Amino acid sequence: MHIAFFTETFLPKVDGIVTRLTKTIEHLAAAGDEVLVFCPEGAPDSYCGAQVMGIPAAPLPLYPELKLALPRPVVADAIDHFQADVIHVVNPAILGLGGIWLAKTKAIPLVASYHTHLPKYLEHYGLGMLEPLLWELLKAAHNQASLNLCTSTAMVQELSERGIHNIDLWQRGVDTDAFHPELASARRRRQLFGPHQDGDPLLLYVGRLSAEKQIESILPVLKALPGSRLTLVGDGPHRQQLEKTFAGTATRFVGYLRGEELAGAYASADAFLFPSSTETLGLVLLEAMAAGCPVVAARRGGIPDIVTDGENGCLYDPDQAHGLLMATRRLLEHRERHQQMRLAARREAERWGWRAATAQLRRYYKQVLERSLVAPVAD
Repeated sequence: MHIAFFTETFLPKVDGIVTRLTKTIEHLAAAGDEVLVFCPEGAPDSYCGAQVMGIPAAPLPLYPELKLALPRPVVADAIDHFQADVIHVVNPAILGLGGIWLAKTKAIPLVASYHTHLPKYLEHYGLGMLEPLLWELLKAAHNQASLNLCTSTAMVQELSERGIHNIDLWQRGVDTDAFHPELASARRRRQLFGPHQDGDPLLLYVGRLSAEKQIESILPVLKALPGSRLTLVGDGPHRQQLEKTFAGTATRFVGYLRGEELAGAYASADAFLFPSSTETLGLVLLEAMAAGCPVVAARRGGIPDIVTDGENGCLYDPDQAHGLLMATRRLLEHRERHQQMRLAARREAERWGWRAATAQLRRYYKQVLERSLVAPVAD
């Protein structure tokens, strides 16, 4: 198949969407498919055999990491030359709307996928009153597609309740070879968390440093657990504020880590804390679990699809005072249970590979293509 992606988020950005897209492209290429990616400028010209076309873009004022690109005539020319069988719009925004328009005008089957819970982000930026309007815009965009994919059962249900049609689940995936418990080491623990005593709780967060991630809620945990140390992996628009918030605590900001360094960070921590209540899935949770690091996470969005409370991690109600602290204590207080959760986290991650997730996606593409070839019967 010839598959054209339109995405507002791609390399060199680091997040769960980019991870899913790059892994998907790798496995599509391995299956013999041709891939063309339209994204904001700054990405490499190709990735794993896929052609990448960067479009001039401007950063979103409230969220500079997100760049919005305006479609141009060169995009339509490229689609014609590529002879796309399917257009897949990822998180339709400005560039994505161009993909939707091209799919409709050129009668190319259209798939859209929902990865970022933008309506829920608004309240963290003082724009909660715009949430109903944003849902209407998302509904109008997604209902142009023959198929809308969500990455968790919670999002399938919510989008359906919001009036979005033709929804199905795109299963999760993680690289269990790259993320593995064997990468844990005392040396990495010292590098990440600094000098510490045996038994000190070593806590990890990996992800964007942004307001909607609610990272400040980890602060009471640090204050309540003697000897606890926190390392924040990642970067983002909220870093400067977070550095002030955590000043005077045993917190380290190490920026982005990649490859074995990132995998080793997961494997070497005692617990992965993820307080965000706006996640459609949370791929970093699966990465942590693949590395044998049990997680403490909010019981919201797509997270309960991944974490089974008391088995491979601990869930808490983000509306409950001290919920994160109590769940972290529950995870760490018994060494034997903690070790059992490490093993269970790894077992859960081993159920989900990118090969299977991409094979499922290819089946979806073929179904959309087959439906498009069935011409309506004339009266």
